[in-house]
Amino acid sequence: MTAIPSFTGDANPYGGGDPYADYRTADFPFTQYADLADRRLGAGVIAANDEFFAQRENLLVPERAEFDPEHFGHKGKIMDGWETRRRRGASADHPWPTAEDHDWALVRLGAPGVIRGIVVDTAHFRGNYPQAVSIEGTSAAGSPSPEELLADDVKWTTLVPRTPVGGHAANGFAIAVEQRFTHLRVNQHPDGGIARLRVYGEVAPDPAWLAVLSTFDVVALENGGQVEDASNLFYSPATNTIQPGRSRKMDDGWETRRRRDRGNDWIRYRLVAQSQIRAIEIDTAYLKGNSAGWASVSVKDGEDGDWQEILPRTRLQPDTNHRFVLPAPAVGTHARVDIFPDGGISRLRLHGSLTDQGASALAARHQELGG
Repeated sequence: MTAIPSFTGDANPYGGGDPYADYRTADFPFTQYADLADRRLGAGVIAANDEFFAQRENLLVPERAEFDPEHFGHKGKIMDGWETRRRRGASADHPWPTAEDHDWALVRLGAPGVIRGIVVDTAHFRGNYPQAVSIEGTSAAGSPSPEELLADDVKWTTLVPRTPVGGHAANGFAIAVEQRFTHLRVNQHPDGGIARLRVYGEVAPDPAWLAVLSTFDVVALENGGQVEDASNLFYSPATNTIQPGRSRKMDDGWETRRRRDRGNDWIRYRLVAQSQIRAIEIDTAYLKGNSAGWASVSVKDGEDGDWQEILPRTRLQPDTNHRFVLPAPAVGTHARVDIFPDGGISRLRLHGSLTDQGASALAARHQELGG
């Protein structure tokens, strides 16, 4: 675990104007991974010991925190985050909280996975952010209740030891624990507020669940698919194309800047494991004057395999879901969508099943991660 030390220390009082003018952040290397705490994947904050000033659910709102300096309620300033009341000591002789006093929230990840980095964002919490945070993770089967997760027999692994954080800043922590986690316990010492929590990592699906499904989307984020790279991310991230459900608005897909050359744009994916692909969906929902004009799909088997085109360059319609049945199953571990010449797509679905080799590799990885 590596903290970003330059973001510890006091924040300046709000001076008016742009509330993000003095916000402190950095380019964290782990943000290339998907956010496992994304509400679209099914993540949730299932419990907290205190949320007096601001609700725990705000932690996972996908948009950045907003600040209205004049917005007050019956309990005080209304903040866009999770904020607890001020802790007090036991008596007049000891009015200060003890070193062990802290507040906590339980977070269910949207998909189980290996965590590569965490951002604890204290945006707009300037005089009311925690002195330090710590984060633990566990892997629990099924859908445990908060009481079951807090039982004495549950093993929690430290991901972020107690570490000072800064106010009105993105506090980043690189994680180097090669295990599969389903839930987090976020602790703030001794009290205060956190605006947003982002948990970046790689989905590690349950092989038994995928085996029961038999045919499923082998590139879907929730099933363990990943975006490895893309030619252009000007308007929106390529990971949107493998999020659950249909796109709900224009920026809930992938859109590139306008090309002024004779090239084309593309996304490269890694499938959950070696798979047989039988059908393809390319959706351009909400992309009306900016959808891709044409698209092709290719696969390769293994890192050193050769790309084989399985869907030739095909005309796409705006705001339309396109479905293609392949004449024969295509076997591969990676896929690439090329769009011509530019524009965007909202979703890609590759329907198929794991090969025997892919199922064995996925089961071995699951066991290796302690699943």
